[in-house]
Amino acid sequence: MGSNTRPLLTYTILVVIVMISLGILLAQLTRSYFITIFEERISVESQYFVTFLEDYLEGEQVNGQSIDEFSAQINTSMIFVNNENEVVIDTVEANDEISEEKKQEILRLIQRQDQVSREGVLLDDVFYYPIPQTIGESSGTLVLLSPVESLSNITKNIWLIIGLTLLLGLIAIFLIGFNIFSKYIKPIRSAAGVADELAKGNYRARTYEGHFGEAGQLSHSINILARNLQTMTSTKGMQENQLEAVINNMGSGLILIDEKGYILLVNRAFLDSFGGEKSKYVGYLYHESIPFTAIHETVQNIYMFEETVTESFIMPVHIDQKHLEVTGAPIFSDKGNWKGIVLVFHDITELKKLEKMRKDFVANVSHELKTPITSIRGFSETLLDGAMKDEDMLEQFLQIILKESGRLQSLIQDLLELSKVEKEDFQLNLDRINLNRLLEEVLPLAEHQAEQKNITLHTHLQGESWIEGDASRLKQVFINLTANAINYTSENGDVHLTLEDHKEHVIVSVSDNGVGIPEEEIPRIFERFYRVDKARSRNSGGTGLGLAIVKHIIEAHHGHIEVESEVDNGTVFHVKLFK
Repeated sequence: MGSNTRPLLTYTILVVIVMISLGILLAQLTRSYFITIFEERISVESQYFVTFLEDYLEGEQVNGQSIDEFSAQINTSMIFVNNENEVVIDTVEANDEISEEKKQEILRLIQRQDQVSREGVLLDDVFYYPIPQTIGESSGTLVLLSPVESLSNITKNIWLIIGLTLLLGLIAIFLIGFNIFSKYIKPIRSAAGVADELAKGNYRARTYEGHFGEAGQLSHSINILARNLQTMTSTKGMQENQLEAVINNMGSGLILIDEKGYILLVNRAFLDSFGGEKSKYVGYLYHESIPFTAIHETVQNIYMFEETVTESFIMPVHIDQKHLEVTGAPIFSDKGNWKGIVLVFHDITELKKLEKMRKDFVANVSHELKTPITSIRGFSETLLDGAMKDEDMLEQFLQIILKESGRLQSLIQDLLELSKVEKEDFQLNLDRINLNRLLEEVLPLAEHQAEQKNITLHTHLQGESWIEGDASRLKQVFINLTANAINYTSENGDVHLTLEDHKEHVIVSVSDNGVGIPEEEIPRIFERFYRVDKARSRNSGGTGLGLAIVKHIIEAHHGHIEVESEVDNGTVFHVKLFK
């Protein structure tokens, strides 16, 4: 049975019970009323019946009527039973409305001693009234029997009226119940269902909105509540997603620790720096998950002093080191209760490298400038002290001053060139160039330098290779590479210049069979002023800036430069340029 019809069925059953009870009550009241009326009537008329019987017993007829005619006329049958239970008078047969079976049943009741009292009894549709009486010389019981069809008719009419009333009542109940259900019960049930869905977290649920009374207001309020909850949930979810996206995409590592020391949150940058999965940290004590004493001390200082703390430490990563700066701050609730701390890790490795490079650059520039300036000043002072009078010494000292000033000029020129290519607004004059022809233009300078050291220069230039590039800058690159290859190759050595043309790029290789570069020195050869063999570099007039300039020019062309070298077996530089 559906829950929608349950209240209506309950009310219907209740009304049916009330109507049936009312019918039974009315039938009993009607029965009692008729019995009382019959008793009063027969009690009054009983003496007349007795007088009639006494006269009848003395004479055969009274007023020309026999006892049967009299009984039929008054529609009342009479039975007189003496004390010996003999029927002296019986007029039942004269009344067709009283059956023989009913008469025998009444006689059995009369013969029972407890029924000989002045009390009427209604048996179905026959009312009998016993009267202890002495008629003539016989003593016994006079029983008057009267059909009461009107009582049955009235009872039937009562039940008919009750049935019609019940039918009309059920129809009225159905109409009223349907109206109430539509206007009150249905909206309330729908609102209750939506309330259950809201309790389960389904904030998209909506209820039917009625337009009648408090039920309609309730439905409207439930829908407003659902919409507000959905909006709040969507906003909260969006904010959580945004917050999670911000935290995970922070460039700095972040970790959140509660007041008991358990890790609540780590972001992606933290995992990238410290390694491992999120499950390795979240839910564990910070000093068990993070094996760095510096971080433990930072956390303890925050707990102790309850203020922001900033510390720096070095974290080993394989064979390298990473410099980290950790900033920690306490977290308090609105009421000032301690909630935990937040740590932010800044990777300052690049800053440390830049700081070191700056210091090295200043030191190297000072050192490089000091030597030629000292030489120029020393020889100048010597000449001024009188050495200029010696023509041989004068010429020798002037040659040295000229050489040192040229070296100083070359150093300044390279510094200016490096400063220019390192600027953010540095731009190349790009053009469509034939790389084979460009290398052929570089060859005369390289061949001249190679002849001075009896070095053989081999070239392997295949076909024609066209690229987008700055011709003057690329000439500078290959002149520098070939010059280095010749400078660091012993006499009677070999230098190779090779061009390989591929589908999407070209590779220019400069190789030699010179002194080579130790493996541990290779990563540093592109640093400013770095020299593998400082004595050879100074003797060749190198400034230590050439490869740094080469690297910046190649990267400006979006290319790559790679080095392969073995000590005493030579070095190969591969320059990869895209078409």
